[in-house]
Amino acid sequence: MDNMFSLKGKIALVTGASYGIGFAIAQAYYEAGASIVFNDINQDLVDKGLAAYGEAGVDVRGYVCDVTDEDAVNAMVGAIERDVGVIDILVNNAGIIRRVPMTEMSAAEFRKVVDVDLNAPFIVAKAVLPSMIKKGAGKIINLCSMMSELGRETVSAYAAAKGGLKMLTRNIASEYGQYNIQCNGIGPGYIATPQTAPLRERQADGSRHPFDQFLIGKTPMARWGTTDDLKGPAVFLASAASDFVNGHVLYVDGGILAYIGKQP
Repeated sequence: MDNMFSLKGKIALVTGASYGIGFAIAQAYYEAGASIVFNDINQDLVDKGLAAYGEAGVDVRGYVCDVTDEDAVNAMVGAIERDVGVIDILVNNAGIIRRVPMTEMSAAEFRKVVDVDLNAPFIVAKAVLPSMIKKGAGKIINLCSMMSELGRETVSAYAAAKGGLKMLTRNIASEYGQYNIQCNGIGPGYIATPQTAPLRERQADGSRHPFDQFLIGKTPMARWGTTDDLKGPAVFLASAASDFVNGHVLYVDGGILAYIGKQP
């Protein structure tokens, strides 16, 4: 059973993994035995990521790369193959969100979100697939979202991109499963990170933030998720344990998608 979940000897690329969810996934892969490479959009973020991994005792290589730039991605994948080896596991983690009402969002802003959250996973997957096909094995994991299934105010571009990413996941699985390549998604629920900390702060009267109250009421487990909650699912989808799981999105949301919410 330990061997089934082992990533020993595997090389994993986690995009945008200087911090947050990507960092946690990369750390879990390292603990499972994989060699880790990551990228971010500029040298400052890569340096901060390298420092954080060093503090956590994780040996990694970092690359500067804009994942929306196909030439840059191809160059990065080529460099990784020369420096480390063929990528066995790709996690398309890099992403952005713009919380703007649709009628106030410009087409350029919409395109930017789609470019990072949907076009970039296509570009990076396209870059790693030839070597995976040649090797006859590979794992591609896309960071989808509950917004792959649900809509919500102010996130039209994000929801559109993540819905598209769910379908890209299924299509990669359909097209390349014959080469023993599995492509699946992880759909995180609301995760407690520094970015969401203001939504979890207690109010002056000691009550929960209104969004915190709303979220707890919508989550059967009555709590926010943590980055640690994503480690096990990410290792599962990267390991031999999931070799016949393909085109699936694993929602790690505490049960939100299964629940209508508390009665008022």
